Amino acid sequence: MESSLNSDEPGTQQEQGSEILLKALQLKSAEDIPKIEQDVAKRVIVILRVTPLAQKNVEELKGAVEQLYEFATSIGGDIARLGEERIVITPPGVRIWRGSLSS
Repeated sequence: MESSLNSDEPGTQQEQGSEILLKALQLKSAEDIPKIEQDVAKRVIVILRVTPLAQKNVEELKGAVEQLYEFATSIGGDIARLGEERIVITPPGVRIWRGSLSS
């Protein structure tokens, strides 16, 4: 039997301490949202490329982003756009800086 300490899945004993995992994923359909929400709930920062869904259905993308926004804020996480193609969703305790490098 393999120890859960060797697992790559978020939320294992190894990651329940102070470690936070970062995943880069693609949003291909609204059906991907529950898995993304599970990852964020397990203290995974998700960088989500939204272009695949945007190319298929802009209205579905708008609904998906709204759903992810509501989820992130409801758990005390954060969500922000990274350029035109990506959004980042963080778990509770991780804030996204929205300032500017030029002062």
